[in-house]
Parts: sequence; C-alpha cells; structure tokens
Amino acid sequence: MPHVSPLLKVMIDAARDGAKVLRRDFYEVEALQVRKKGASDFVSKADTAAEEAIVRTLSKARPKFGFILEEGDDIEGADNSNRFIIDPLDGTTNFLHGIPQFCISIALERDREPYAGVIFCPITDELFYAEHGFGAYLNDRRLRVSGRNDLSESLIGTGLPYQGRAGRELALQECDRVLSKTAGIRRFGSAAYDLCMTAMGRLDAYWERGLHPWDVAAGIVMVREAGGEVSTIEESKERPHLTPSILASNHHLHSAVRDLIRG
Repeated sequence: MPHVSPLLKVMIDAARDGAKVLRRDFYEVEALQVRKKGASDFVSKADTAAEEAIVRTLSKARPKFGFILEEGDDIEGADNSNRFIIDPLDGTTNFLHGIPQFCISIALERDREPYAGVIFCPITDELFYAEHGFGAYLNDRRLRVSGRNDLSESLIGTGLPYQGRAGRELALQECDRVLSKTAGIRRFGSAAYDLCMTAMGRLDAYWERGLHPWDVAAGIVMVREAGGEVSTIEESKERPHLTPSILASNHHLHSAVRDLIRG
C-alpha cells in the first residue's frame, strides 16, 4: 500500500479486528428478521463487541491515548494531546437490513483536530485511510475530490432524521432547495461512508445535521486530505467534528452549496 505510518497501521489493524465481529454477525442478521427486537438486540451486541475489539487493539499499541466512544464511556488518557474517536458500526440500519454499506470508523484526534482516519467497510472490503499531510487512499488508490464547479451538474449527499429524531422539517426544506438546483441527492445511510464518497469524487458535496464526533471525525480527514473543504453549515469557526452540523465538498462548490442549503 502507499504511505502507511505506524499510527495508521495500528488503526487499520484495529479496524480489521472489529470487522471480524461484524462480518460474522452480518450474515446471521437475516435469520433474525422475523423478530424485530431480537434482531435489534443482536446488532447492539455486535456493535459493542466490535468496539471492544477495536479498543483492545488500540490500547495495546497506544496505551496513553484517550478514547471517545459511541457505545462505551469515554476514556481519559495520560496523553492529553491524542485521543481515538471510534464508531464501531456506522450504518446500523443498513447492517440490520442486510445492506452492505456500513463501516467501522476510527479517527485519531490530535490537539482537538482530526489528524488521521481509517474507515473500513467489512463486506465490500473497502479500506479508506488518511493521515494529515500524506493524502487519502482507498486500498492503494489515491483519492481526489471532484472538480465540478457547476451546481446543476453536481450530485449531493445527505442524511435524513429517522423516526423519533428532531429536525425532519428542516431537513426536508433543505433537500427541496438542493433538489431544485442540482443533479440530485443520494443517501447511503452512513455519514462516514458519505464523506468517503465525497473524498473520492463520487459525491460533489455532502451535508448533514444532528451528528456526533464519531460519525464524522475520520471522514473529515479523508475529505481534507483528498483536497476538499470541510466546515459547519453555519459558517462558524467551530471545529465541525465537535458540532452537530457538517458540510464537505470541493473548494469550487463549498460556498454555493452552503448558500443553497441555508436558503
């Protein structure tokens, strides 16, 4: 593979360890579909088991680093500059329904900025990885954001609030504005995967609200190292992985997409 530092190698190894759990359990979910609660409980256990496997591998290699975890409690490390941000199963609904677009997302935050990221899709065997200053890759292929500068030709990714989550009316208003001026919208069901699709130029931009650090931290590194731009939707100077909203795109479209989303 291209540049893989010792840090990235540790993160990739951890992702592969978590993937063993998810890959095994993914093929068991279909048999549980007749019992909705049983299937959901099964997926929750798979999620937790994958996270434990990931943390175990990372802790052994970097014992002083802290952790921000989706499933477990945050872990404070002796090293105040570095912490891993982990989503062991981004795209849980896809996983539950037998759709292979789900992934493990691991980011290394250094001095409160996303520094390195690994996103691994266990079923499709897509390994995305990036480190500050060294570019972004899918397996052995260098990633670049798209070069489109015309909104009317652009394909935009997003996520939508599902049952019980706030923000549906605003999300639909934003979608209506985007659909009126672009080539269309796609929703893959995983924020981490959406950001990877933006990094490789399949999506020209991506926006979403109501997110958490583990949803986007690794993907932010991916887009930036592929030559793209990432910010909040509101144009604030806050770090996008520490706020609930995100906008990622190439540099040509960023301001235009933001203006369009905000109306």
